[in-house]
Amino acid sequence: MGIIKEFRDFAIRGNMVDMAVGIIIGAAFTSVVNSLVKDVLMPPLGAISGGLDFSDKKLIIKAGPPEVTLNYGLFLNALISFVIVAFAVFVLVKAVNKARSFAEREKAAAPPPPPPADVVLLTEIRDLLKTSR
Repeated sequence: MGIIKEFRDFAIRGNMVDMAVGIIIGAAFTSVVNSLVKDVLMPPLGAISGGLDFSDKKLIIKAGPPEVTLNYGLFLNALISFVIVAFAVFVLVKAVNKARSFAEREKAAAPPPPPPADVVLLTEIRDLLKTSR
């Protein structure tokens, strides 16, 4: 029974749950970023660049039946995709931070909630005791 209890304690530890939530949110965030890049950013970039594609660019190192090539075009495509995804993540994080700061400003601007009734009653009793001396 000791190993089962130890595993249970390990599995429900706070850090493990936080990490699991982070991974799940990360997976969901990945689909948002992929959609932003594929559906929002790439169509105008493709129209501007005329459908620029480097995937067929390569340097032939050794010709022959087992052709040896340096596929620098695929690397350039991956590099361009990385820059676009990094920019999309930057824009999304900036928007989330702006929304968060807006929510925090609203929260800070709201008046504090009134004290509970028992605190009000005790304050009144304290004030009455001070004035009766």
